[in-house]
Amino acid sequence: MKRRSFLLLALITLLLISCRPPPAESQVLRLATTTSTEDSGLLEAILPDFEARYNARVDVVAVGTGQALALGEAGDADVVLVHARSQEDAFVAGGHGLARRDVMFNDFIVVGSPADPASVEGMALAAEALAAIAATQAPFASRGDDSGTHSKEKSLWAAAGVSPEPGNGWYYSLGQGMGDTLIFANERGAYTLADRGTFLAQQANLPNLAVMVGGATISDNSDPALLNPYGVIPVNPDKGGINEELAAQFVNWLTSVETQEAIGEYGRDQYGQPLFYPNSAAWLNR
Repeated sequence: MKRRSFLLLALITLLLISCRPPPAESQVLRLATTTSTEDSGLLEAILPDFEARYNARVDVVAVGTGQALALGEAGDADVVLVHARSQEDAFVAGGHGLARRDVMFNDFIVVGSPADPASVEGMALAAEALAAIAATQAPFASRGDDSGTHSKEKSLWAAAGVSPEPGNGWYYSLGQGMGDTLIFANERGAYTLADRGTFLAQQANLPNLAVMVGGATISDNSDPALLNPYGVIPVNPDKGGINEELAAQFVNWLTSVETQEAIGEYGRDQYGQPLFYPNSAAWLNR
């Protein structure tokens, strides 16, 4: 009798399982972003929460800001997370993206060999440091990739009154992301402009580099030109093939107080300071 009851219960259980709808297939969000958000480890730390909440998989393409915006313009990304405000505004004004929203910020720093051949350590302004580097023809590694960092570097050279050309013997235009550029500078004893987050995340592997301009923390950085804000923009669904609903959910999640708090805590325990600082409207108005 017990055996028959057990078999009946097992049969009912199997029937109930077979009647359940299959689990919903994961949605895919195509995120075009900068190498700094990936090289710093931030995306790896925060994206699993979004994927679990929305049964989604985020496919990340980490390139320079210019390339990320080009992917959005071509309709090959659902949302972009970048850091070059003038390019972001032009992207929205051109009808390629919907409204831009603030996400976070950190700052740029000039790093170089502790030998400091151009004697720039401790200078208050990055443009003055670049002028000294050019005057001494000390090696300088440029990302050269139309990224937000590269755009900032070019504006600093302009402020310094210098137009460095690749192939001049001291200025190296690499066409590489932030991590690879730092590795090159470390190996060649070159100066470079870096975002603080990526530098801190990779500093253990960069024994030949130290902060020259910008100080040990963002509060030590007295050059307002080195502020580095990030924005998120959902791509215009008129491009076709855009996951509009998931992109909107991602933007709302990224700028929510809960995710902003996670961004602000990332790196604090390991590096003694956050790698990024939350800056969304929801965070500022909490």
